[in-house]
Amino acid sequence: MKFSDLAKTRYATKKYDTTKQVTNEQIDELKEILRLSPSSINSQPWKFTFVTDKAVKKELASHSYMNEQSINNVRLLVVFSVMNDITHFEKRNLSVLPEAWVTGFYEPLVKSNGPYAVKSWMESQVYLSLGFFLSACASMGLDATPMEGIDRKAYQHILQQDGYAPLFAVTVGYADRSDWAHPDNLPKNRFQLEEVVHTI
Repeated sequence: MKFSDLAKTRYATKKYDTTKQVTNEQIDELKEILRLSPSSINSQPWKFTFVTDKAVKKELASHSYMNEQSINNVRLLVVFSVMNDITHFEKRNLSVLPEAWVTGFYEPLVKSNGPYAVKSWMESQVYLSLGFFLSACASMGLDATPMEGIDRKAYQHILQQDGYAPLFAVTVGYADRSDWAHPDNLPKNRFQLEEVVHTI
């Protein structure tokens, strides 16, 4: 199937088929795909936590507002986190990059704007990986739901990830075709091409 066809059918799933779950092989493939995610200057300021343990998943679900049921109905929840210690990020991640990338881009264009700008830039890299991940899921015939509606502090406490702060999570499974938001029931609604794409 062409990617343009996948783009027409991919959606943020609201109701999952509980009789069909992702396999270990699919999970392993998704892990490798996330490892290969793109980031500015290959900075990789992230951690991806794959949660399949039912007890941990249920605890996280209870801190996920309207997404609780979706999390409990799928086998896989992936939590996307960003490094929260800039000094550690620079020593670990930037030290292995070509010096020109650091002195020619990171220092003058990011770090010079202060720590808030650095953290915002780091978070943007994690969001890049989200788009990559959702596309990968679609290409594998999997449905997914990106969720910013989580209690980040509770997630961090439950996962005990020193040096990383959760940003959002994604459920992965197979959509229930009766889902009200499924494209068969609710056609995808986007602005017209000429409103969002400009050609010069």
